[in-house]
Amino acid sequence: MATQFITQTKRTHTCGALRAADIGKEVVLFGWVQNRRDHGTLIFIDLRDREGLTQIVFDPDLGKEAHERAQQLRSEWVLGIRGKVRARGQQMSKKEGKVVSATNEKLSTGEIEVEVFEMEIFNKSETPPFEISEHVKAGEEMRFEHRYLDLRRRPIQQALITRSKMNALTRAYMVENGFLELETPFMGKYTPGGARNFLVPSRLNPGKFYALAESPQLYKQLFMVAGFERYFQIVKCFRDEALRLDRQPEFTQIDVEMSFVTQDDVFTIIEGLIKTLWKNVLGIDVPTPFRRMDFYESMSKYGNDKPDLRFGLEHVELTELVKKLGAEGGAAMLSDAVAQKNGIVKAMVVPAKYALSRKDTDELEVFVQGMGAKGLGRAKISETGEWTQAPLFKTASDALKNGILEATGAQKGDLILFQFGKESQVHTVMANLRVQIAKKLKLIPEYGSGGVWNFLWVVNPPLFEFDEEANQWAAAHHAFTRPHDDCVQYLETDPGKVKCHRYDVVLNGFEIGGGSIRLHSPEVQSRVFKALGIGDEEAREKFGFLLDALKYGAPPHGGIAIGMDRLAMLLTNAESLRDVIPFPKTQKGTDLMTGAPGDVDEKQLRELYVKSTAQPK
Repeated sequence: MATQFITQTKRTHTCGALRAADIGKEVVLFGWVQNRRDHGTLIFIDLRDREGLTQIVFDPDLGKEAHERAQQLRSEWVLGIRGKVRARGQQMSKKEGKVVSATNEKLSTGEIEVEVFEMEIFNKSETPPFEISEHVKAGEEMRFEHRYLDLRRRPIQQALITRSKMNALTRAYMVENGFLELETPFMGKYTPGGARNFLVPSRLNPGKFYALAESPQLYKQLFMVAGFERYFQIVKCFRDEALRLDRQPEFTQIDVEMSFVTQDDVFTIIEGLIKTLWKNVLGIDVPTPFRRMDFYESMSKYGNDKPDLRFGLEHVELTELVKKLGAEGGAAMLSDAVAQKNGIVKAMVVPAKYALSRKDTDELEVFVQGMGAKGLGRAKISETGEWTQAPLFKTASDALKNGILEATGAQKGDLILFQFGKESQVHTVMANLRVQIAKKLKLIPEYGSGGVWNFLWVVNPPLFEFDEEANQWAAAHHAFTRPHDDCVQYLETDPGKVKCHRYDVVLNGFEIGGGSIRLHSPEVQSRVFKALGIGDEEAREKFGFLLDALKYGAPPHGGIAIGMDRLAMLLTNAESLRDVIPFPKTQKGTDLMTGAPGDVDEKQLRELYVKSTAQPK
């Protein structure tokens, strides 16, 4: 009589649990057939579940019926088996030509196997479109189309198991530190600033739209006004932006807000959370407090506000030197960029020990041209001190050359690389060039940490940035960030000089979180709006509910949002966010498995009072 698995015969162990100490035990395992090996009399199956693999053996002397049925088993069939744990036997090694132990040291269950008495086939499987293995050969599109199969692969399962553990650790840590987990709406009112929102038409309010929240920013500030003091949420957010390696249209963040705090208090909480995650997930003690770096230092030395500090190759600004020498410097293109176009000049030294060839530098020039640069200035310092491969400096004066050598510290044999022009473009090109060279020289791996974890806080950025297209000042982060007290005087007269209490926590070149101390003063908030060209009437229309709330005893408060997806990607050494999100979108924002986004019929559109103007393809 067949055993009634699941209803009567219950699982005793997972497929990753059994060890030598379990030898002799009768066990019940459930799982998928990873592979099948027929050795004539004996049939070996690797049975897999989310916890690992166990080798099971079908021997006709132990279970004739089970052995007969095992002959039909194929990959990805779903089984239940009952059997007895035994030590792995010996086998003839084809490679060594002698009898060796069959122990598999690569498996946690490698010392044992299970001899099967009974088996039930729960479900058969068609041949999968790709092999369910650790090192899959199928392309990403094929795997995304059959994501439910891709999710069976151990690397993906391990990443998501780690992510689940991160969620549990985060909740425990935050609750232990006095935070309340409170929910905020996904659908709210569109407010300008920040990223582009997804819009949702309202059937009950014709012509009106909700915006999917790009963050709970305004709501969590209202929690502080309401007196909850410490809030957190592991929350989904939505941004209709261009996608890339580390960005998805829907993503998850650890959202935090605190009352009666300085930014140091926020730092202490977040450093403690990160320390907890790294200790419990990787067994690594992260030293705290994290290093702090001024925003302007970061831009000057690294070209962005999320520097990777695992390697050197720092930038050196030469703008003042070029400006001081002017035409006497003899490098017309540099002096023109500074004097006539209000640009900057930056350099980066590649030490002689790395020996970049002419071919290497030509490839780097193609790389920077792909970012819009006109070229890549360079100068190789020969053993005799001459500047070679340096067309920009053919007519340069000794004063300029010596000044550059002194500023950069370049030595004989070193290569100096240059960019000059518009400030924002120079920073961007040099920042990406620095990382490209580091990967080329294997100073850092193509992806992953390489076992090095460099955390830092980037602090004291500007509150405003100038929008050249609109010809006006815009909020660099959002309009509710508190300016430094000594900078409030510049709000009306020189907004570009206003620094603020905003901060980003950075790891190995990735911004993993950002936040600020908020404005709780209605008076200063009004002045910030005016600096942005937002009058009282417009401010009330867009942010009236928050402005009203600030009038009723708003406490000083601040917070941060940590990117859970990026944390998981970094903790698991994944290549992209898509490897740590169960059902990700492609870089075009599509779901290849379900076909989303999809068409809707005219009836649905009419009910929503919406008409599509898209032309049929």
